[in-house]
Amino acid sequence: MDSPSLISLTSADLRAFLAERRRNGLGASSAGRELSAVRAFLAYAADAQGQPVQLPRTRAPRRPRTLPRAVAADEAIALAEDAGDASEGWVGARDLAILLLLYGAGLRVAEAMSLTGAVRPIGDTLRVTGKRSKTRIVPIMPAVREAIEDYARQCPWPIQQHGPLFIGARGGALNPDLVRRAVAAARWRLGLPDSLTPHALRHSFATHLLARGVDLRALQELLGHASLSSTQIYTAVDAARLLDVYRHAHPRA
Repeated sequence: MDSPSLISLTSADLRAFLAERRRNGLGASSAGRELSAVRAFLAYAADAQGQPVQLPRTRAPRRPRTLPRAVAADEAIALAEDAGDASEGWVGARDLAILLLLYGAGLRVAEAMSLTGAVRPIGDTLRVTGKRSKTRIVPIMPAVREAIEDYARQCPWPIQQHGPLFIGARGGALNPDLVRRAVAAARWRLGLPDSLTPHALRHSFATHLLARGVDLRALQELLGHASLSSTQIYTAVDAARLLDVYRHAHPRA
């Protein structure tokens, strides 16, 4: 197909293309990426012809909303402890404190990395700044508080009030990728599933609280979700867990 034919394609042409690709088994995410690639190529073809870029409007397929994968409480704790034991001294204490914080308080990795020394001494609660600068108060369990303070006592770098709470080996702010690598290594050593990521600890926090009867509105506040609809996904997670328990426990299931 030559360039003039390419730049004359319509929205109907793109929809027909996507429909055919979907019939051939292409997933929604892959179809969205292909649509982006096609649009970029059409823009290139129009530019090559000296024509104004007027791309046909076609909405990408809606991606299915995937359910978070929670892990058992003992797996979450084992992961944190193994990551802490893998490194010597204060670095191991730091990694343990971070992972206990993610699971114990439901923080995102970015939220944990944004904490400053001003949060010390850690009390019963912690003020966290999340997405869109939304702040929330989360309770801190004694084990999490003790882990953070133990790390702070061992850290060879001064934790300044306006500096990062969690410090890297060279004294600067800790790179979040190092947390993900520590989790991946611990996960491999323990033979845990690849789905157990730092963010999965936050999912596990939410799922376990809901399973224990926490009110959905309270969970929304603890997670810092702007909309209740973002929190309601955990009701499906809990229902899936209950169904799995039923299938394994009921003699006629």
